[in-house]
Amino acid sequence: MQLKAVNTIGRYFRNKFGEKVYKVPISISGFTCPNIDGTVAYGGCSFCENDSFSPNLQDKKSKFKLSPKTTENIYLNNQLKQLEMQFNVTKTRLEKKFGAKKFIVYFQSFTNTYAPLDTLKALYEKALSFDNVLGLSIGTRTDCMSEDILDYLYELSLEKEIWVEYGVQSFYDKTLETINRGDDASNMRKWIKKTKHKGLLVCAHLIYGLPNETQEMMLHTLDETLKLHVDSIKFHPLYVVKNTLLTNEYKKGNFTPISETLYINTVVESIKRLPKNVYVQRITAGIADSSLLSPSWCKNKHQQMFNIKKALKKEGLIY
Repeated sequence: MQLKAVNTIGRYFRNKFGEKVYKVPISISGFTCPNIDGTVAYGGCSFCENDSFSPNLQDKKSKFKLSPKTTENIYLNNQLKQLEMQFNVTKTRLEKKFGAKKFIVYFQSFTNTYAPLDTLKALYEKALSFDNVLGLSIGTRTDCMSEDILDYLYELSLEKEIWVEYGVQSFYDKTLETINRGDDASNMRKWIKKTKHKGLLVCAHLIYGLPNETQEMMLHTLDETLKLHVDSIKFHPLYVVKNTLLTNEYKKGNFTPISETLYINTVVESIKRLPKNVYVQRITAGIADSSLLSPSWCKNKHQQMFNIKKALKKEGLIY
């Protein structure tokens, strides 16, 4: 049987730029989320302990927090220095380990449009000024996007590769309420459509294994996401780490994480449904330290990758 290659983001970049492109994750102190600071809710999403996803974040206990209403960002110079330092450290490591030559700066942690436009402009343009940077990937929420930001990103996209990464997670409002998302399906559809209308590239993050969701529901969320003509997808399993709202539900026995078998089966089925012009950016996630409570199979990402690739191969697909 001849295997068919999955449309991965790596293949997309190689086809477009003629070589492998590496993402450089950036975590800037002072950024937060309206779901954490009380604008929408407190505590963040039930699964969120952002340090788990922020390996580059310094000054994690800083009391200074941005919002679009911040009148003066007195820490901007420090943030710009932090950005440059993180980029240089990661770039050097990637150059030494992989011979990397081209980069996308990935504003990863928290909500990276949740700040005054002047701050965003300073950070984004600083990142684009670094040598061999082809563009940006900006992690955010749909309730933290605005027309002004979209207009600005469109201007950047005329010369650079600009991706907006939206945390969708689920298109079921009951699920979104359960996980304390602070956003709803209607608003997500609205801003994803607006972002695509601007001609920007969109990556949607989906979480499989959310409370009370069946496989049918997970795949329905995927189908609803694809209707919005997104350009790429990231798949994540829901796992429980310490110091989250989900921790309490798990310890009370009110939440059982998704099994590895069900997760793999759902991801494989999802990839089979993807149109040719939708690229896969991630097929799993995990954490290998003591903060992981469950499921234990999320501790070994390499084993997860092996198992998913093996399952894809049985379907005639190579990742």
